[in-house]
Amino acid sequence: MIARLFGGRMAALIRKEFAQIGRDKRLRISLIVPPTLQLVLFGFALNATVDNLRLGIVDFDRSPESRDLIAAMTQSGAFKSAGAFVSAESLGDGISRGKLDAGIVLPTGFARDLHRGQQADVQVLLNAMNANTAAIAQGYTEGVLGTWNQVILKSGSLHARFTQIGAVPRDLRGIAVLHPAFLYNPGLVSSWFVVTGVFGLLLTLNGSLVASAAMVKEREAGTVEQLLMTPAGTGEIIFAKIAPLFLLLCGMVLFATALIKIVFQIPFRGNLVIVFLGAALCVLCGIAIGTFLATFTRTARQAQLMSFFVNPPLSSLSGALTPVEAMPHWMQPLTILNPIRHFGVITRAALLKGSGIEILWPNILALAAITLVLLSLSVWRFRKQLG
Repeated sequence: MIARLFGGRMAALIRKEFAQIGRDKRLRISLIVPPTLQLVLFGFALNATVDNLRLGIVDFDRSPESRDLIAAMTQSGAFKSAGAFVSAESLGDGISRGKLDAGIVLPTGFARDLHRGQQADVQVLLNAMNANTAAIAQGYTEGVLGTWNQVILKSGSLHARFTQIGAVPRDLRGIAVLHPAFLYNPGLVSSWFVVTGVFGLLLTLNGSLVASAAMVKEREAGTVEQLLMTPAGTGEIIFAKIAPLFLLLCGMVLFATALIKIVFQIPFRGNLVIVFLGAALCVLCGIAIGTFLATFTRTARQAQLMSFFVNPPLSSLSGALTPVEAMPHWMQPLTILNPIRHFGVITRAALLKGSGIEILWPNILALAAITLVLLSLSVWRFRKQLG
């Protein structure tokens, strides 16, 4: 069986495919440069951490306590001082004009209320144009005020009133102290989530682009008709088309794995064999998608245009860049049919959590089933085209 696959006509066809890929400079570059740039740029650029928010300050109290709170806000790293304002109206105007991201108003009698043991309210204004940034800024503010209450002003009680977010101050007699434990990512490095998701994204999308480009270019050159004149069967032609691309893209898998380890310092806690198995299936999915699209097009431009109808939904419904749980409930079941979603689960669980096959087998099985369906469709279309 092995001698039949890799000997005689099959070996000649595979050598021909490697030689054709070697002569295509653009194809060689697309196997190395785009995945590297995508992985690095997405890993660094798509950062959910919000810091250095421009904070406007209105201090009506002008006491040591109010200045100490302002210093705590600006020294946290989440906010940076953007100047003092004379009134809450001018502060709100600065936020509406986009000059500020947030504002804090300390009322007259702030220090007096603290020394009397009374509740002192602080008004916090947040620019909620970006709801995600506003929610993160609210959490930062609550964390700074909570720490300031416990460490610096143990005798007083301070509560934040968020006018943009709508949090209502509550007078609590007791204080619940939160001691969070961050499992699997103690440093809260957001790039670990992004990179492990982009890994599968670039394997599938680049695999589809490379496969469609290789197929369409051969059709434009007229070599498909020449292959039909040879004694090779359609099955041998299809295998010879897929095998070289698969091997080259597997090399890209090894390169990307080394990149995410060296550049982003992602821990490899689990079994890499599981990750490589999922990556191989993901690569086959990309090749199948690219081959399937290539059978409906005649030029490279048509193939690129058709990929615009496939690649954006694949990336949006993959959970690679944003959690699946953040999507609408009616949309979440659609991600089950996405191979990138399953590979993202496998990569994150295996690398970050150290999960094994006993936990990840449903995702591996689903990824294998999707790969089998896509490969069958692409082979059927390609065989029909050859016929």
